[in-house]
Amino acid sequence: MVFGNSEHNASRSAKAGFKMIGRVEKYLQDRIRKSGAIHATLLDPEKTSVEEAARTSRDGEKSGTSAIMIGGSTITSASQLEVIVKAIKKVVRIPVILFPNNITGICRYADAIWFMSLLNSSDPYYILGAHILGAPLVRKLQLEPIPLGYVIVGEGGAAGVIGRAFPIPFDKPELAAAHALAAEYLGMRFVYLEGGSGVKKTVPLEMIKMVKNTVNIPVIVGGGIRRAEQVEQIVDAGANIVVTGNVTEEEKAKGRLTELIASVRVK
Repeated sequence: MVFGNSEHNASRSAKAGFKMIGRVEKYLQDRIRKSGAIHATLLDPEKTSVEEAARTSRDGEKSGTSAIMIGGSTITSASQLEVIVKAIKKVVRIPVILFPNNITGICRYADAIWFMSLLNSSDPYYILGAHILGAPLVRKLQLEPIPLGYVIVGEGGAAGVIGRAFPIPFDKPELAAAHALAAEYLGMRFVYLEGGSGVKKTVPLEMIKMVKNTVNIPVIVGGGIRRAEQVEQIVDAGANIVVTGNVTEEEKAKGRLTELIASVRVK
């Protein structure tokens, strides 16, 4: 299946009076049903060059990653974002999904956007305000919005600071489960447990298990994942999508990325 700008998504069918699940979301759901767990490669447009982004995306697709996510925790240059997304779209057939930290993270050339609410933010702007500002633009650009509940855990990294979050303590998995359940009840179709970019500790396995056993929507886990054994444990704990990002910025990224993607296997 090729994801191109000419056939963006079923989001335009909303004119019929109801909201259908778009092509990208259906693709993700189908892959999860088939494999149990999948991998997504996260690229920060402020930490990679256009050439590196295209090369990493191409290598990731060859290794089996299911989607390319584009976003970072700091303010993104809109022009740089567009150039990078366009370059990636030229070399991959898998979907390119925006992972925005603000309305500046919206780009017309992507296939979809995680339309995400930072559920444990202390600032209403990151819970709903940015969404109100961004929704008309998402519709105008005919991007496919995928509703996502975003939860910052543990250290939180830059995402926690920028989003003014109250990170959920590692030893309080029941709080993460409560947030995830609220996301499901609010109609969000994915929940993301975010440990933070570059953090030392990943989301605890007990927390992933409790969230997975509480909700009926796919669970995404990211932040601090650098080794194959971590990926295996996270998948065994119940994650449906494993996101790795920082490893792509390191030396010998291709080999490391291939190893991580190969570890996303449900036993």
